[in-house]
Amino acid sequence: MSEHPIEGEEQQPHLLLVDDDTTFTRVMMRAMTRRGFRVSCASSAEEGLELALQDVPDYAVLDLKMEGDSGLVLLPKLLELDSEMRVLILTGYSSIATAVEAIKRGACNYLCKPADADDVLTALLSEHVDLNSLVPDNPMSVDRLQWEHIQRVLSENDGNISATARALGMHRRTLQRKLQKRPVRR
Repeated sequence: MSEHPIEGEEQQPHLLLVDDDTTFTRVMMRAMTRRGFRVSCASSAEEGLELALQDVPDYAVLDLKMEGDSGLVLLPKLLELDSEMRVLILTGYSSIATAVEAIKRGACNYLCKPADADDVLTALLSEHVDLNSLVPDNPMSVDRLQWEHIQRVLSENDGNISATARALGMHRRTLQRKLQKRPVRR
């Protein structure tokens, strides 16, 4: 992008990025810094609120599903600090229900992962929510979502099958059978 909507401002706009995916956060932070933002990063809603209380951001990008409180819980707390703040909800688990809920709670937009910095910037600066883009044309199947969720919980438990089964409320043998299957196509 050659022309930036934020160029020419004397002070860099502050962006708060709250996502528990450290790789995504690191990549997005670099990309948004190159686009003229001063970026603060948090890996949980609680940490994000703490950072926002210290330095109120102009913009925020919140992951919907994180350990602890979700982005939907953090959203109104941020808007209490500054009702003009532009907040984008970002998720890998898109649904019309969560999109509508995010917009009702005050999000300026809702974006499905994977998203790059240009997608995020466009969604943050857009004056209108594109209801057709809230949920992708071919969202993940329920089986694929379940497989992705199991993989995430397994990773959070360092590959421990018993701990993962407990966290999922599933019998260990059932989990083992699910893990032996190939990943389901999207």
